[in-house]
Amino acid sequence: MATEACVTKTPQGLGFFERYLTLWVVLCIGLGIVLGRVAPGVATTLDGWTIDAAGAPVVSIPIAIALFFMMFPIMLKIDFTEVLRAGRNAKPVTLTLVVNWLIKPFTMFGLAYLFLGIVFQGFIGPEATDLVKMPLGLDLPVGATHGEGTVVLVDGVRMLEIPLWRSYLAGCILLGIAPCTAMVLVWGFLARGNDGHTLIMVAINSLTMLFLYGPLGGLLLGVGRLPIPWEALLLSISIYVALPLVAGFVVRKAVVGAKGEDWFQSRFLPMLTPITIVALLATLILLFSFKGDTILARPLTILWIAVPLFVQTVLVFGLTYALARTIGLSYRDAAPSALIGASNHFEVAIATAVMLFGLSSGAALATVVGVLIEVPLMLWLVRICLRTERWFGAPAESTTAEVR
Repeated sequence: MATEACVTKTPQGLGFFERYLTLWVVLCIGLGIVLGRVAPGVATTLDGWTIDAAGAPVVSIPIAIALFFMMFPIMLKIDFTEVLRAGRNAKPVTLTLVVNWLIKPFTMFGLAYLFLGIVFQGFIGPEATDLVKMPLGLDLPVGATHGEGTVVLVDGVRMLEIPLWRSYLAGCILLGIAPCTAMVLVWGFLARGNDGHTLIMVAINSLTMLFLYGPLGGLLLGVGRLPIPWEALLLSISIYVALPLVAGFVVRKAVVGAKGEDWFQSRFLPMLTPITIVALLATLILLFSFKGDTILARPLTILWIAVPLFVQTVLVFGLTYALARTIGLSYRDAAPSALIGASNHFEVAIATAVMLFGLSSGAALATVVGVLIEVPLMLWLVRICLRTERWFGAPAESTTAEVR
C-alpha cells in the first residue's frame, strides 16, 4: 500500500495490496467517476464542509481528516535516533540531499512547464480554465486579477479562475518538491540496497520538508504565476506534515515505552493498515467523483499529466545513478539513492494540493496521477538497478524478494 512503512527496520517485499496498488487506484478512479455521475452532490457536499478565512474555503474538514490518517502512520514509523548516525557515510547522504532539494524541484518545474504549457497546451485547451480556492488572507472583489487568476463568484463563494494547464503545473510542482514516497524502503529492499541508508534518508527528508517544502513551493508556484501566498502553503505543511510528525513521535515513544519495540513493529503498526488504506482510497474516490466529467470529456488528460511525471522520474533516477557511480558509491548505496530521488511523497502532495487549490482542482488531479504511475514505474526502475548491479563491482547478496 502507498502508506505502508515509510521507515521500518525490517522492510518486507510487496504484499498483496502493495503489489496491485495501481489496480486499486484504477478501480477507485472508476468508482469515483461513476459516483460523480450517479450522485454528483456527494463530493460537493463534503467539500463544502470547510474552515473559511476571509470568505474563502481554506480547509475541507472531511478531506483533512482523511489525509491526516494517510500521513500519521508514515510519521509514526520514523525512528529519529537513526538520523544521528547519518554522518558516518556522508557521500550518499549528500548526493541524495543535493538531488532531492537542489535539482529535482527545478527539473520538475521545467519539464511540467515544457509539456503542459507548450507541447500539450493545444490539446489541453489554451482557453480551458480551472476554479481553485482563493488564497488564504487574500480579500479581492469579484473581477479582480491575481497572478494568472481572476476572482469569480461560484455559488456565493469567491474562487479564482486560472488556466487549466497552470493548475496541472501546480500539482506537478507539489510532487516535485515532495521527495521520498512511503514505499521507497520497499523499492530499496527489492533492489538489494542498503536499508540503513534508505531509512536514514527517509527520516532526514521528512525533517527537511518542514523547512524547505514551504519555501520551495512558494518560490516555484510564484514563478509559475500561480496565486498562492506563503501563508497558505506553510499552513498546509503545519497541518499535514508537522502535526502528524509530532503526533507520530509522541505516540511512538509512548507505545514503545509501554510495550516494547517488537510489539510496536509486529502488532501495533499492522493495525493501522486498514485505516490508511481506507483514507487513501476514499480520498481518491472523492477526487475522481469531482473530476469525472473532465476525464470523460478529455480522456487524454491523464496522459498529458503523466508524460512530464514519467520523464522527470526517469531523468532524476538516471542522473542520480550516474552521479553515484561517478563519485564511487557502492551499488548498495547507489541504488537506494537513485530510487529515493526518483520517488515522490505523493501523500503530502495530494494533501497540499487539496488544501491550497481544492478537492475539485486540476492540481489535485495531477497529484493523483502521480499515484497512478508510481508503482509500475518504480518496479521497472528496480529491475534496471538489478540488471546493472555489476556496474558498481561485486554484486550484493541475493534477496528472496521477487519483483513482478
